[in-house]
Amino acid sequence: MIYFFLANGFEESEALVTYDMLCRAGLKCLLVGVESLDVTGSHGVTVKCQIKTDQLKGFNDMDALVLPGGMPGTTNLKDNSTVNAAIDFAAQNGKVIGAICAAPSILGEKGLLKGKKATCYPGFEDKLTGAVLQDAQAVCDGDIITGRSAGAVYQFGFRLIERLIDTKTAVMVKESMICTE
Repeated sequence: MIYFFLANGFEESEALVTYDMLCRAGLKCLLVGVESLDVTGSHGVTVKCQIKTDQLKGFNDMDALVLPGGMPGTTNLKDNSTVNAAIDFAAQNGKVIGAICAAPSILGEKGLLKGKKATCYPGFEDKLTGAVLQDAQAVCDGDIITGRSAGAVYQFGFRLIERLIDTKTAVMVKESMICTE
């Protein structure tokens, strides 16, 4: 199961396009609302999540988690104890962690990017403590995949699919979406 944590102020395209791509790849995904089932993105789009953070009964079924950026969505994710517990569980158990835009700053502030290649939205680089910053749209280093911005959402999604399944599946999804980038 891939947990997508959505907090008020999240970047809609980063969450929903990535969610769509992973579903197309055949992965089971779950939209997890921070504090509420109805979560409103940074552009006013409200998404109905399937479960709230306080309804989660642990993380044993989690294969990966995704943290979309956006403001104040990133701050709201960072301030949530369940989101932090999920990140810690993923990091300690070799699960894949995807973070895009401002959200890699959460990983950097937790010390999870030390010595790892990473990217983020311009202006958040100082929050990626210990990271080896990359001038790239999306970067995979071990179990951590980071994306630069909403404009990098397809590359971010493809890196997640490559890491979670394989390159062949990522290419299949790319071709089915007629994505030429």
